[in-house]
Amino acid sequence: MKHALSKSRATRLALGAAAVVAGLCATLLPGEHADAAENPYERGPDPTESSIEAPRGYYEVSQARVSSASARGFGGGTIYYPTSTEDGTFGAVAVAPGYTADQTSMAWYGPRLASQGFVVFTIDTNTRLDQPASRGDQLLAALDHLTERSTVRDRIDSERLGVMGHSMGGGGTLEAAKDRPALQAAIPLTGWNLDKSWPELRTPTLVVGADGDTIAPVNSHSEPFYESLPASLDRAYLELRGATHFTPNTSNTTIAKYSISWLKRFVDNDTRYEQFLCPLPDAGGAIAEFRGNCPHN
Repeated sequence: MKHALSKSRATRLALGAAAVVAGLCATLLPGEHADAAENPYERGPDPTESSIEAPRGYYEVSQARVSSASARGFGGGTIYYPTSTEDGTFGAVAVAPGYTADQTSMAWYGPRLASQGFVVFTIDTNTRLDQPASRGDQLLAALDHLTERSTVRDRIDSERLGVMGHSMGGGGTLEAAKDRPALQAAIPLTGWNLDKSWPELRTPTLVVGADGDTIAPVNSHSEPFYESLPASLDRAYLELRGATHFTPNTSNTTIAKYSISWLKRFVDNDTRYEQFLCPLPDAGGAIAEFRGNCPHN
């Protein structure tokens, strides 16, 4: 009997040890597997300050031209996308230029954002004089082209979409978010719009202004845009120091850093990028001011 009891006790101890080891193994397995289970939309390695400030990200990028003749509702453009398909589908972003400009003024966003794990469509508008409401419609038409008709539609998750734009394209970004609340992110860049109030927006919005903007001064455009957004909305206001209305037209590390973080956080729901948005970045250097709500929903 004593021998049977000892054997039973040994068995229980062995089973208990096995359970502990199994628990430890589950805890100590590479984080990427656990993260993938929690959020299947994470793309690329863990981000660092240097990785989101770098001119290029983790992915190699290819591009495809869309002619105006094949576009419906907008003026054509260029699609930039991660070359590899190993990681599955990606979120997508349409980017609109400003008044009198074409897609070349926004071309740098294509490879910069796509290399971080997005499909990016820099578009031409129907005419260079189109107003913000029209540019908003064209941004949505471009997203529809991406997800329904483009050669890379199979690489895109149609439920993970965002919009960006400069000047009147920035005003159009707000219009697009108003018209399609299901969008996951909006980033107006030194935006211009006669409508200053956007309480109806339901899309997480990063408003970018420039302290030296004399065409769309922040006190009559970007700041009212931001302040009118619902207080419950995930929103942020970045004012660039020593910048002008046209600063978003050339490669800019600060714009890229926070645009990437915003798109990753809300298009991909990738909380690894929350660290760059919350707590709110301090003013200094290229940042004149940063406002927002933290933590994000």
